[in-house]
Amino acid sequence: MIIKDSVALVTGGNRGIGEAFVRALVEAGACKVYVGARSPGDAQHLSDEFPGRAVIVRLDVTDPEQIAGAARGCGDVSILVNNAGQFAMRRLIDAPDMSGARSEMEANYFGPLMMCRAFAPVLARSPESAIINVLSAAAIVAVPGMGGYSPSKFAGRAMSTCIRAELAPQKTHVAALIVGSIDTRMAGHVKGYKEPPSVVAAAGLRAIERRIDEVDTDAMAVEVRANLALDPKGQELQMRKSLSGERVTTDRGASA
Repeated sequence: MIIKDSVALVTGGNRGIGEAFVRALVEAGACKVYVGARSPGDAQHLSDEFPGRAVIVRLDVTDPEQIAGAARGCGDVSILVNNAGQFAMRRLIDAPDMSGARSEMEANYFGPLMMCRAFAPVLARSPESAIINVLSAAAIVAVPGMGGYSPSKFAGRAMSTCIRAELAPQKTHVAALIVGSIDTRMAGHVKGYKEPPSVVAAAGLRAIERRIDEVDTDAMAVEVRANLALDPKGQELQMRKSLSGERVTTDRGASA
């Protein structure tokens, strides 16, 4: 798929990985990028920097009415980047209630699913189109200390495979990005080396252009997948360290 002259929508596009996608798409020649943000003012800097090309859209991916409105108002989209997500920083058993796990599933699974459902007819209008689902290394190895986040990303990965099959006849490619250690606000609890959000955006654009199904976007994601293949039980035991209060780290040989 050719990105030049395409029209994209990026959820959570006002900062972090989402903002990196907006910038990468503009630099790659997309004629317009809709910047989805719960608070439009948070994305104003992108509209100011790329007038006419970065168009702000009020969009909370847990709100069905806002999603439906975005699908009606952004009827020229050929690339959808499902980036918005949530990490509640709660465990599954000792959390005071289920609200954290439910909110993570709403933002990280049901939200992207609703976006895919709403925009599938829009994407079908283009000869070729693409969906990028921004996931996590926690989608391929469960991290107990991350509570509902890891299960929600596992669900997002399975959803990506199912939707890829459903949308193949309309030539909409669906790619899943396995993201490791990236320097974003959501990864503030992680210590050690973090790569810039731009590496994820670059990997996402390659997945679009080359129709790649799943991409490990950075060194940590690659290492997690390798360790999982070599010693699945050892990797599971390593992830249990997150329950003991140890900080998550990207240092080699420590918990991922």
